[in-house]
Amino acid sequence: MAIQISGSVLLNDNELEWQFIRSSGAGGQHVNKVSTAAQLIFDINASSLPQFYKDKLLAKSDHRITQSGKIIIKCQQSRSQEMNREQALAQFIELVQSAARVAKKRVATKATYGSQQRRLEHKKQRGATKALRQGKPQI
Repeated sequence: MAIQISGSVLLNDNELEWQFIRSSGAGGQHVNKVSTAAQLIFDINASSLPQFYKDKLLAKSDHRITQSGKIIIKCQQSRSQEMNREQALAQFIELVQSAARVAKKRVATKATYGSQQRRLEHKKQRGATKALRQGKPQI
């Protein structure tokens, strides 16, 4: 089965490694007996992703990407293993798609004359309020 990343980029399902482990936290006997947490492991360097995606992902500062170039996503929000698997896969697809997005270039702007005047007026009002507090207490 293929995973659709973008219009032209497909990933083969066998490139993803799945591990199912016991969830942590509250849940009573169910959480202690059933391995419902899904952990997705994806090796960026050994994948069939285009080099553009690989470079962007490896340069990305994300806690889910290890130094060795693996993406590890753990999902344990649901009580169902299948739901956790779907959520982890959705997070993985979102992470890979975010690498392809090109950030808009920031255009430097200048504060308008009106905004500068409003800022200065607010500073004067604030200063006047503080000046009133500096008076000596009445005995």
